[in-house]
Amino acid sequence: MSLQILADENIPAVESYVGAADRVRRFTGRSLRPEQLADVDVLLVRSVTRVDEALLGGSPVSFVGTATSGVDHIDRDYLLRRGIGFAYAPGSNANSVVEYVLAAIAAVGDRLERLLAGGCVGIVGHGVIGKAVAARLQALAIRYCVYDPWLEQSTIPHGADLDDILACDVVTLHPELTRAQPWPSYHLLNESALRQLDRDCLLLNASRGAVVDNEALLKLLAAGSSMDVILDVWEGEPAISHALLEKVNLGTPHIAGYSLDGKLLATQMLCEAMAAHCDVPWHSPADVTAAVEPLVLPADLAGADLLRFLVSSRYDISRDDNALRAVTLDRDVEAATVAFDSLRREYPERRELAGSRVQAVAASAAELDLINSLGCSVTDPGGLA
Repeated sequence: MSLQILADENIPAVESYVGAADRVRRFTGRSLRPEQLADVDVLLVRSVTRVDEALLGGSPVSFVGTATSGVDHIDRDYLLRRGIGFAYAPGSNANSVVEYVLAAIAAVGDRLERLLAGGCVGIVGHGVIGKAVAARLQALAIRYCVYDPWLEQSTIPHGADLDDILACDVVTLHPELTRAQPWPSYHLLNESALRQLDRDCLLLNASRGAVVDNEALLKLLAAGSSMDVILDVWEGEPAISHALLEKVNLGTPHIAGYSLDGKLLATQMLCEAMAAHCDVPWHSPADVTAAVEPLVLPADLAGADLLRFLVSSRYDISRDDNALRAVTLDRDVEAATVAFDSLRREYPERRELAGSRVQAVAASAAELDLINSLGCSVTDPGGLA
């Protein structure tokens, strides 16, 4: 059976996994139009493409996949009514987001030192990514608490209410975006909640822009708030607030989950699901990526310095911040909007720290524990393996 597959240009290696490049066409995420689906059997998207009746009505599409953990851009009820198969990629980008969060924390002052000394991280959302963040913090012996009112509370480790979360040293947001009652995440951090954060804390949002009321946040920061803010997601993407970007400590163009490793895992998950639904073969190529070189650990690094070195060795968050500011500030809205998507479309290869080999000579037991807690393996040229 030959399938016609239309895939977002930011989903890598689809051709390699389906084994027939001539069956795969590419499209730009925000520009997809219904007429492009006239002969398409399979549609593979990312979060910037809204998939609903307006897009699919009258098309022959029989399977939709999104290479994301979130699904708020997909009208799943419509797909169910039409009998259209569906798959998404929960967990594919979880480690990428976890490492983004660690890199963000490590990049702002002495936040990392304070957490390792007993500070607490408040996590909003206990889905796949929230759980992954919690697991990594647990491995690093960093205290955390979790707020997710949609789940059975007995299933949440270190469960807390929202006020407890807002009292933490670092607050990191990972809920699904929903307006559903009784606990909508849309503008969960409204002006009132943000005022509770108006102190020496760090706010991170790598979920969806509208979880935070961006206008209220800008108002607070413009008034001289003492909190630090790092945003990967923005209300109104790709037309983000220039004024808000100027006020946050670090801003990135919705790329927290954009590691190559995470993208490839999402591709594999979608192609497996597509093959099962459409009863076609799929391939697991062995040469999609090249192995990364091992990290060589400098001598005399321990604790926060060691952790900061490792996370920044694979991901430099300041590079993405500088790139976003360069194409946004001092440009008109239209040019900056196009540039935001260009940064995502042309995003450079980024590999994950987890799975990396680390050369560590005469590392202490504590240092080895820290390296292993990040998902790395340790090799010692001096004989330790």
